[in-house]
Amino acid sequence: MKYVLFYESADDVASKAPEHFPAHRRRLAEFHERGELLMVGTFADPQNQGSMGIFATRQAAESFVAGDPFVEHGVVKAYEIRDWAEILT
Repeated sequence: MKYVLFYESADDVASKAPEHFPAHRRRLAEFHERGELLMVGTFADPQNQGSMGIFATRQAAESFVAGDPFVEHGVVKAYEIRDWAEILT
């Protein structure tokens, strides 16, 4: 089982994201280095489609969200964590 985190972008994501991206990027790197964050990225149209990350555990996904500067500073207006039963490994 993997855990997929979906982010819904705030209406003004293009103006808010640059200021908080360096701290967000550091957090991504920390989780990735520990093996908790497996993949991450935006969809083709991040304003309307948002972004997603795939985590090894639900606890890692929840912990990431709890301290993510994008969540703390309103770059993300909503998020959802879904259980994902990966079948190709």
